[in-house]
Amino acid sequence: MSFLAALLPVAIYILVVYELDSFSLVSVKNLLLLVLSGMAAALICFGLFSLTGRVVPENVSDYADPVIEELVKAIPLLFMARRKKTVFFIDSVICGAAVGGGFSLLENVFYLVLGDSLGFGTALFRGLEVALIHMGCSAIISVALMFAVRLTERVRSGLAVKGGDTLMAVFLFIVSPVLHILHNSLHSNPIIQFVIVFGSMALLLIWIYQYDGDMIHRWLDRGLDKQVSLLMSIKEGELGDTKTGRFLMSVKENFPSEVFFDLICYVQLYVELSVAAKSRFMMREAGMDVPIEEHERELYLSQYREFKSLEKSLGKTARMTIAPVVKFYPADRKSLDDLLDECRRPN
Repeated sequence: MSFLAALLPVAIYILVVYELDSFSLVSVKNLLLLVLSGMAAALICFGLFSLTGRVVPENVSDYADPVIEELVKAIPLLFMARRKKTVFFIDSVICGAAVGGGFSLLENVFYLVLGDSLGFGTALFRGLEVALIHMGCSAIISVALMFAVRLTERVRSGLAVKGGDTLMAVFLFIVSPVLHILHNSLHSNPIIQFVIVFGSMALLLIWIYQYDGDMIHRWLDRGLDKQVSLLMSIKEGELGDTKTGRFLMSVKENFPSEVFFDLICYVQLYVELSVAAKSRFMMREAGMDVPIEEHERELYLSQYREFKSLEKSLGKTARMTIAPVVKFYPADRKSLDDLLDECRRPN
Protein backbone atom coordinates (compact mmCIF):
# COMPACT_ATOMS: atom_id res chain seq x y z
CA MET A 1 0.00 0.00 0.00
CA SER A 2 2.91 2.36 0.74
CA PHE A 3 4.26 1.80 -2.78
CA LEU A 4 0.90 2.86 -4.23
CA ALA A 5 0.92 5.97 -2.06
CA ALA A 6 4.41 6.88 -3.26
CA LEU A 7 3.67 6.33 -6.96
CA LEU A 8 0.17 7.81 -7.13
CA PRO A 9 1.22 11.50 -6.78
CA VAL A 10 3.56 11.25 -9.78
CA ALA A 11 0.81 9.85 -11.97
CA ILE A 12 -1.62 12.56 -10.81
CA TYR A 13 0.83 15.40 -11.41
CA ILE A 14 1.79 14.19 -14.89
CA LEU A 15 -1.87 13.72 -15.84
CA VAL A 16 -2.79 17.23 -14.65
CA VAL A 17 0.09 18.87 -16.53
CA TYR A 18 -0.62 16.83 -19.68
CA GLU A 19 -4.29 17.84 -19.64
CA LEU A 20 -3.20 21.49 -19.80
CA ASP A 21 -1.82 20.79 -23.28
CA SER A 22 -4.88 21.86 -25.27
CA PHE A 23 -2.74 22.12 -28.41
CA SER A 24 -1.63 18.43 -28.33
CA LEU A 25 2.03 19.46 -28.54
CA VAL A 26 3.45 16.38 -26.78
CA SER A 27 2.53 12.86 -27.82
CA VAL A 28 1.84 10.14 -25.24
CA LYS A 29 4.79 8.16 -26.65
CA ASN A 30 7.22 11.03 -26.06
CA LEU A 31 5.74 11.63 -22.62
CA LEU A 32 6.38 8.02 -21.59
CA LEU A 33 9.90 8.11 -23.03
CA LEU A 34 10.63 11.21 -20.97
CA VAL A 35 9.32 9.54 -17.81
CA LEU A 36 11.70 6.63 -18.54
CA SER A 37 14.58 9.05 -19.11
CA GLY A 38 13.81 10.60 -15.73
CA MET A 39 13.99 7.16 -14.13
CA ALA A 40 17.33 6.58 -15.88
CA ALA A 41 18.55 9.92 -14.47
CA ALA A 42 17.56 8.73 -10.98
CA LEU A 43 19.60 5.55 -11.45
CA ILE A 44 22.62 7.57 -12.58
CA CYS A 45 22.37 9.89 -9.59
CA PHE A 46 21.87 6.95 -7.21
CA GLY A 47 25.08 5.41 -8.54
CA LEU A 48 27.00 8.69 -8.32
CA PHE A 49 25.86 9.42 -4.78
CA SER A 50 26.69 5.85 -3.70
CA LEU A 51 30.28 6.45 -4.83
CA THR A 52 30.67 10.01 -3.52
CA GLY A 53 28.72 9.52 -0.29
CA ARG A 54 31.77 8.03 1.42
CA VAL A 55 34.09 10.96 0.68
CA VAL A 56 31.83 14.02 0.44
CA PRO A 57 30.74 15.51 3.80
CA GLU A 58 27.00 15.54 4.40
CA ASN A 59 26.83 19.33 4.75
CA VAL A 60 28.41 19.65 1.28
CA SER A 61 26.18 17.03 -0.33
CA ASP A 62 23.08 18.94 0.86
CA TYR A 63 24.07 21.67 -1.60
CA ALA A 64 25.89 19.67 -4.28
CA ASP A 65 23.40 16.82 -4.74
CA PRO A 66 20.45 18.99 -5.88
CA VAL A 67 22.67 20.72 -8.46
CA ILE A 68 23.92 17.37 -9.79
CA GLU A 69 20.37 16.01 -9.97
CA GLU A 70 19.17 19.01 -11.97
CA LEU A 71 22.14 18.73 -14.36
CA VAL A 72 21.52 15.03 -15.00
CA LYS A 73 17.78 15.56 -15.49
CA ALA A 74 18.56 18.38 -17.94
CA ILE A 75 20.32 16.04 -20.40
CA PRO A 76 17.18 14.63 -22.10
CA LEU A 77 15.57 18.07 -21.94
CA LEU A 78 18.56 19.62 -23.73
CA PHE A 79 18.19 16.98 -26.43
CA MET A 80 14.51 17.88 -26.83
CA ALA A 81 15.25 21.60 -27.00
CA ARG A 82 18.09 21.26 -29.53
CA ARG A 83 15.98 18.99 -31.76
CA LYS A 84 13.17 21.62 -31.65
CA LYS A 85 10.85 19.17 -29.88
CA THR A 86 9.99 21.84 -27.33
CA VAL A 87 9.14 25.16 -28.96
CA PHE A 88 6.51 26.67 -26.64
CA PHE A 89 6.51 27.25 -22.90
CA ILE A 90 3.74 24.77 -22.20
CA ASP A 91 5.34 21.80 -24.01
CA SER A 92 8.63 22.63 -22.27
CA VAL A 93 6.83 22.47 -18.91
CA ILE A 94 5.15 19.18 -19.84
CA CYS A 95 8.44 17.57 -20.92
CA GLY A 96 10.29 18.85 -17.86
CA ALA A 97 7.54 17.64 -15.54
CA ALA A 98 7.62 14.19 -17.17
CA VAL A 99 11.39 13.84 -16.59
CA GLY A 100 11.06 15.08 -13.02
CA GLY A 101 8.11 12.74 -12.47
CA GLY A 102 10.10 9.72 -13.62
CA PHE A 103 12.99 10.75 -11.37
CA SER A 104 10.79 11.20 -8.30
CA LEU A 105 8.95 7.95 -9.00
CA LEU A 106 12.16 5.92 -8.77
CA GLU A 107 13.48 8.01 -5.87
CA ASN A 108 10.33 7.21 -3.89
CA VAL A 109 10.81 3.52 -4.63
CA PHE A 110 14.44 3.69 -3.42
CA TYR A 111 13.30 5.42 -0.24
CA LEU A 112 10.68 2.77 0.47
CA VAL A 113 13.01 -0.15 -0.26
CA LEU A 114 16.17 1.15 1.45
CA GLY A 115 14.69 3.42 4.12
CA ASP A 116 12.49 2.93 7.14
CA SER A 117 8.99 1.54 6.65
CA LEU A 118 6.35 4.23 6.21
CA GLY A 119 2.63 4.29 6.74
CA PHE A 120 0.23 5.07 3.91
CA GLY A 121 -0.30 8.71 4.94
CA THR A 122 3.41 9.45 5.39
CA ALA A 123 4.32 7.76 2.10
CA LEU A 124 1.58 9.67 0.27
CA PHE A 125 2.64 13.03 1.72
CA ARG A 126 6.32 12.41 0.95
CA GLY A 127 5.43 11.27 -2.55
CA LEU A 128 3.48 14.48 -3.13
CA GLU A 129 6.31 16.68 -1.92
CA VAL A 130 9.16 14.89 -3.74
CA ALA A 131 7.23 14.67 -7.00
CA LEU A 132 6.32 18.35 -6.82
CA ILE A 133 9.87 19.62 -6.26
CA HIS A 134 11.43 17.39 -8.93
CA MET A 135 8.75 18.03 -11.54
CA GLY A 136 8.67 21.76 -10.82
CA CYS A 137 12.45 22.25 -10.96
CA SER A 138 12.78 20.17 -14.12
CA ALA A 139 9.96 22.14 -15.75
CA ILE A 140 11.82 25.39 -14.97
CA ILE A 141 15.06 24.01 -16.44
CA SER A 142 13.19 22.84 -19.54
CA VAL A 143 11.78 26.33 -20.15
CA ALA A 144 15.25 27.83 -19.58
CA LEU A 145 16.79 25.46 -22.14
CA MET A 146 14.09 26.30 -24.68
CA PHE A 147 14.80 29.99 -24.07
CA ALA A 148 18.56 29.44 -24.47
CA VAL A 149 18.20 27.53 -27.76
CA ARG A 150 15.85 30.19 -29.13
CA LEU A 151 18.26 33.00 -28.18
CA THR A 152 21.23 31.12 -29.65
CA GLU A 153 19.42 30.74 -32.96
CA ARG A 154 18.62 34.45 -33.06
CA VAL A 155 22.29 35.30 -32.47
CA ARG A 156 23.41 32.93 -35.23
CA SER A 157 20.85 34.45 -37.59
CA GLY A 158 22.04 37.97 -36.81
CA LEU A 159 18.70 38.93 -35.26
CA ALA A 160 18.32 41.25 -32.29
CA VAL A 161 18.14 39.66 -28.84
CA LYS A 162 16.16 41.36 -26.09
CA GLY A 163 18.05 41.84 -22.86
CA GLY A 164 14.97 40.82 -20.91
CA ASP A 165 14.89 37.41 -22.63
CA THR A 166 18.54 36.79 -21.76
CA LEU A 167 17.95 37.77 -18.14
CA MET A 168 14.89 35.51 -17.99
CA ALA A 169 16.90 32.51 -19.25
CA VAL A 170 19.70 33.15 -16.72
CA PHE A 171 17.16 33.63 -13.92
CA LEU A 172 15.43 30.33 -14.70
CA PHE A 173 18.74 28.43 -14.84
CA ILE A 174 19.61 29.78 -11.38
CA VAL A 175 16.23 29.56 -9.66
CA SER A 176 15.71 25.83 -10.34
CA PRO A 177 18.72 24.46 -8.38
CA VAL A 178 18.28 27.19 -5.74
CA LEU A 179 14.70 26.08 -5.05
CA HIS A 180 15.87 22.45 -4.89
CA ILE A 181 18.69 23.33 -2.46
CA LEU A 182 16.34 25.35 -0.24
CA HIS A 183 13.86 22.48 -0.20
CA ASN A 184 16.53 19.98 0.86
CA SER A 185 18.36 22.16 3.37
CA LEU A 186 15.60 24.11 5.12
CA HIS A 187 13.83 21.57 7.29
CA SER A 188 10.81 23.53 8.50
CA ASN A 189 7.34 22.25 9.32
CA PRO A 190 6.61 19.68 6.58
CA ILE A 191 3.08 20.95 5.97
CA ILE A 192 4.18 24.59 5.73
CA GLN A 193 7.07 23.63 3.45
CA PHE A 194 4.73 21.65 1.20
CA VAL A 195 2.23 24.53 0.99
CA ILE A 196 5.02 26.99 0.06
CA VAL A 197 6.44 24.69 -2.62
CA PHE A 198 3.00 23.84 -3.99
CA GLY A 199 1.93 27.49 -4.08
CA SER A 200 5.12 28.63 -5.82
CA MET A 201 4.96 25.91 -8.46
CA ALA A 202 1.24 26.43 -9.05
CA LEU A 203 1.66 30.18 -9.58
CA LEU A 204 4.57 29.55 -11.97
CA LEU A 205 2.58 26.99 -13.94
CA ILE A 206 -0.47 29.28 -14.20
CA TRP A 207 1.69 32.17 -15.42
CA ILE A 208 3.43 30.01 -18.01
CA TYR A 209 0.15 28.53 -19.23
CA GLN A 210 -1.47 31.95 -19.72
CA TYR A 211 1.63 33.51 -21.30
CA ASP A 212 2.11 30.58 -23.64
CA GLY A 213 -1.53 30.53 -24.74
CA ASP A 214 -1.29 34.21 -25.68
CA MET A 215 2.00 33.62 -27.51
CA ILE A 216 0.59 30.72 -29.53
CA HIS A 217 -2.47 32.71 -30.55
CA ARG A 218 -0.30 35.66 -31.61
CA TRP A 219 1.89 33.32 -33.67
CA LEU A 220 -1.16 31.81 -35.35
CA ASP A 221 -3.14 35.01 -35.95
CA ARG A 222 -0.34 37.25 -37.18
CA GLY A 223 1.40 34.54 -39.18
CA LEU A 224 -1.77 33.36 -40.91
CA ASP A 225 -2.96 36.84 -41.83
CA LYS A 226 0.33 37.79 -43.47
CA GLN A 227 0.80 34.47 -45.21
CA VAL A 228 -2.74 34.31 -46.62
CA SER A 229 -2.36 37.85 -47.98
CA LEU A 230 0.97 36.97 -49.57
CA LEU A 231 -0.43 33.77 -51.07
CA MET A 232 -3.34 35.64 -52.63
CA SER A 233 -1.02 38.29 -54.10
CA ILE A 234 1.22 35.61 -55.64
CA LYS A 235 -1.71 33.74 -57.19
CA GLU A 236 -3.18 36.96 -58.56
CA GLY A 237 0.19 38.18 -59.84
CA GLU A 238 -0.02 41.36 -57.74
CA LEU A 239 3.09 41.15 -55.55
CA GLY A 240 3.08 44.90 -54.99
CA ASP A 241 -0.05 44.63 -52.84
CA THR A 242 1.87 43.35 -49.78
CA LYS A 243 5.04 44.42 -47.99
CA THR A 244 6.58 40.98 -48.49
CA GLY A 245 5.60 41.01 -52.15
CA ARG A 246 7.28 44.39 -52.64
CA PHE A 247 10.45 43.00 -51.05
CA LEU A 248 10.41 40.09 -53.52
CA MET A 249 10.00 42.49 -56.43
CA SER A 250 12.95 44.55 -55.15
CA VAL A 251 15.34 41.58 -55.58
CA LYS A 252 13.99 40.59 -58.99
CA GLU A 253 16.80 42.36 -60.89
CA ASN A 254 19.43 40.35 -59.00
CA PHE A 255 18.47 37.06 -60.65
CA PRO A 256 17.80 35.68 -64.13
CA SER A 257 14.09 35.43 -64.93
CA GLU A 258 14.00 31.62 -64.64
CA VAL A 259 15.70 31.74 -61.22
CA PHE A 260 13.31 34.44 -60.00
CA PHE A 261 10.38 32.30 -61.18
CA ASP A 262 11.75 29.40 -59.11
CA LEU A 263 12.12 31.75 -56.14
CA ILE A 264 8.45 32.74 -56.36
CA CYS A 265 7.44 29.07 -56.64
CA TYR A 266 9.62 28.29 -53.64
CA VAL A 267 7.98 31.05 -51.58
CA GLN A 268 4.49 29.97 -52.68
CA LEU A 269 5.11 26.36 -51.64
CA TYR A 270 6.49 27.54 -48.30
CA VAL A 271 3.40 29.68 -47.64
CA GLU A 272 0.93 26.96 -48.71
CA LEU A 273 2.57 24.37 -46.46
CA SER A 274 2.82 26.83 -43.57
CA VAL A 275 -0.85 27.81 -43.84
CA ALA A 276 -1.89 24.13 -43.98
CA ALA A 277 0.27 23.30 -40.93
CA LYS A 278 -1.13 26.19 -38.89
CA SER A 279 -4.67 25.25 -39.89
CA ARG A 280 -4.19 21.69 -38.60
CA PHE A 281 -2.71 23.13 -35.42
CA MET A 282 -5.80 25.28 -34.88
CA MET A 283 -8.09 22.33 -35.50
CA ARG A 284 -6.33 20.32 -32.80
CA GLU A 285 -6.72 23.27 -30.43
CA ALA A 286 -10.46 23.29 -31.11
CA GLY A 287 -10.65 19.54 -30.39
CA MET A 288 -11.47 18.67 -34.02
CA ASP A 289 -9.66 15.42 -34.77
CA VAL A 290 -10.65 15.31 -38.44
CA PRO A 291 -8.48 12.96 -40.52
CA ILE A 292 -6.71 14.36 -43.56
CA GLU A 293 -8.26 13.24 -46.84
CA GLU A 294 -6.12 11.02 -49.07
CA HIS A 295 -5.86 13.60 -51.84
CA GLU A 296 -4.75 16.23 -49.31
CA ARG A 297 -2.06 13.87 -48.01
CA GLU A 298 -0.68 13.39 -51.49
CA LEU A 299 -0.87 17.13 -52.18
CA TYR A 300 1.02 18.16 -49.04
CA LEU A 301 3.69 15.49 -49.48
CA SER A 302 4.21 16.37 -53.16
CA GLN A 303 4.40 20.08 -52.28
CA TYR A 304 7.02 19.33 -49.65
CA ARG A 305 9.08 17.21 -52.08
CA GLU A 306 8.93 20.02 -54.66
CA PHE A 307 9.85 22.55 -51.96
CA LYS A 308 12.95 20.55 -50.95
CA SER A 309 13.89 20.04 -54.61
CA LEU A 310 13.74 23.79 -55.29
CA GLU A 311 15.70 24.42 -52.10
CA LYS A 312 18.58 22.37 -53.48
CA SER A 313 18.46 23.82 -57.01
CA LEU A 314 18.23 27.48 -55.96
CA GLY A 315 21.56 27.56 -54.17
CA LYS A 316 22.70 29.23 -50.99
CA THR A 317 22.86 32.80 -52.33
CA ALA A 318 19.25 32.81 -53.55
CA ARG A 319 17.99 31.25 -50.32
CA MET A 320 19.86 33.81 -48.22
CA THR A 321 18.31 36.61 -50.28
CA ILE A 322 14.77 35.52 -49.44
CA ALA A 323 15.59 34.36 -45.91
CA PRO A 324 13.47 37.21 -44.44
CA VAL A 325 10.45 35.62 -46.18
CA VAL A 326 11.12 31.88 -45.92
CA LYS A 327 12.03 31.59 -42.26
CA PHE A 328 11.25 28.56 -40.15
CA TYR A 329 11.01 29.49 -36.51
CA PRO A 330 10.92 26.47 -34.16
CA ALA A 331 7.12 26.72 -33.89
CA ASP A 332 6.77 26.76 -37.70
CA ARG A 333 9.11 23.79 -38.09
CA LYS A 334 7.26 21.77 -35.46
CA SER A 335 3.83 22.45 -36.95
CA LEU A 336 5.10 21.47 -40.42
CA ASP A 337 6.75 18.31 -39.08
CA ASP A 338 3.49 17.36 -37.35
CA LEU A 339 1.58 17.87 -40.60
CA LEU A 340 4.02 15.73 -42.60
CA ASP A 341 4.02 13.00 -39.94
CA GLU A 342 0.23 12.95 -40.05
CA CYS A 343 0.30 12.68 -43.85
CA ARG A 344 2.78 9.79 -43.79
CA ARG A 345 0.88 7.90 -41.10
CA PRO A 346 -1.26 5.05 -42.49
CA ASN A 347 -5.01 5.46 -42.12
